[in-house]
Amino acid sequence: MVKRKELPMTIRERYEALKCKVVKREKEFEAFIKMLETESSWLTSPASTRFHLNKEGGLLEHSVGVAETLLKFRELIAPQISEESCVIVGLLHDIGKIGMPGKPRYLKNTNEWEVKNRNMTYKINPAEVDMNLAARSLYLVTKYISLSDSEAQAILAHDGQYIEANKEYAHHEMPLTLLIQFADTWTAHVYEEGRKIEENADYYGKKY
Repeated sequence: MVKRKELPMTIRERYEALKCKVVKREKEFEAFIKMLETESSWLTSPASTRFHLNKEGGLLEHSVGVAETLLKFRELIAPQISEESCVIVGLLHDIGKIGMPGKPRYLKNTNEWEVKNRNMTYKINPAEVDMNLAARSLYLVTKYISLSDSEAQAILAHDGQYIEANKEYAHHEMPLTLLIQFADTWTAHVYEEGRKIEENADYYGKKY
């Protein structure tokens, strides 16, 4: 019998599969997710104004990708960390990018020149209260979900060395923080931007 070729899962299917891994804090998590899906721009928000995944649904796509990558890293090098922690941190690390319920951070850009010449398909909502995005993520999550101190640090410091304020965590990162930092960077640059994974195998054989 010929095996039917399996179709790749959609982003929404992958998202639903991740949600099922949250068990101990299921009620808290479900309440938060329900709010996000019905009262915020979570399902439609881009991941940025002009860089990676600056398209409708880009934030969800990025967040699902980071959570999946984080789970792979966990399985290989840190199985002591629970899958639940990885899903909560991976899926929600950038949730601050929704802005606030009823007040989205990203608005469609109506400036045709910026869209065409700068790839700025979205602009920042001028009505939002300015706040560090990681801090906003932590603020939103903790209104609904109880976090461990390691999970809180991971969300707050997930941008790693790319953020000046994160220098205070240098050499004091918890393992989950280190994993989310690399999972976030790897997902954005390799999976989303298509950076090639290759090695110059002939390098040492070359004569100059």
